[in-house]
Amino acid sequence: MTKSTRNKTIDTKLEDGMKYLSRCLTLSSLKREYKNELPLNKTVNGDMLEVLRELPEESVDLIIADPPYNIYKNFNDSSFSKMSSDKYEDYTRKWIEAVKPLLKKDGSIYVCCDWESSLIIGRVLGEYFNLRNRITWQREKGRGASANWKNSMEDIWFATNGEKYTFNLDDVKVRRRVIAPYKQDGKPKDWQETDDGRFRDTCPSNFWDDLTVPFWSMAENTAHPTQKPEKLVAKLILASSNRGDIVLDPFLGSGTTSVTAKKLARNYVGIEKDPRYCIWAEQRLEMADSDKSIQGFDKGIFWERNIRR
Repeated sequence: MTKSTRNKTIDTKLEDGMKYLSRCLTLSSLKREYKNELPLNKTVNGDMLEVLRELPEESVDLIIADPPYNIYKNFNDSSFSKMSSDKYEDYTRKWIEAVKPLLKKDGSIYVCCDWESSLIIGRVLGEYFNLRNRITWQREKGRGASANWKNSMEDIWFATNGEKYTFNLDDVKVRRRVIAPYKQDGKPKDWQETDDGRFRDTCPSNFWDDLTVPFWSMAENTAHPTQKPEKLVAKLILASSNRGDIVLDPFLGSGTTSVTAKKLARNYVGIEKDPRYCIWAEQRLEMADSDKSIQGFDKGIFWERNIRR
């Protein structure tokens, strides 16, 4: 079936993407070429736990993790099966224990989850790190249910390694439209007049309703079943890292964390066991050489959904 010319979804087959896969490291090439050094700006195709054991301790500034939720989900040629709560807790504890030594003392970690896995992940994460907040974001997509509420929310736990950590508040303020502009002495109070209208830059809350889940006509879209928006990851990266810092994603998927880090002048390391997803990640990283745009983020400003871009 021929795709519409407007359909930008990346779904390259393995046999067609070998040039991209060749850019990735394997566990053996990582051991041979880096020898306990961090493979900066590389995608590593391999088992996450095995790869993490080869990386140097206290070497990354920020970890963004999007582990499989505790639901049945197909991922190309593999699948993740729902576990008992105890087994999912063991799985969570195992990968958290593997990433913790890699985080610098002043580093931060964000972990994505759905409402059910959030109950386990938040508790386990708090055993190893200092929990700071739970972000809830709204997916405008969602499958209806005949005997339950439609599930259109997901969580992201925010934690730090210590009491000292990076948080760049001014970099993640949200530009909101002013409906009833208030003036003091005839001048705007806490808002500004722009060519696009009247807006106020507000401090971000832990509820995000300004995100668009990637869809078929967006350049960032891939066929990955649980892809996160670049705009979402951009908020995490800008808030909790600085230019030139190192961002690690141990569950890279189709590459959103690495791509967004590159667009925002950070270094990245991504680990992904599925070779086809590695191909998609490398395709997107190549696209980022010529296109640094992030949907919903323009000139240092996060815009409300459907207002601009």
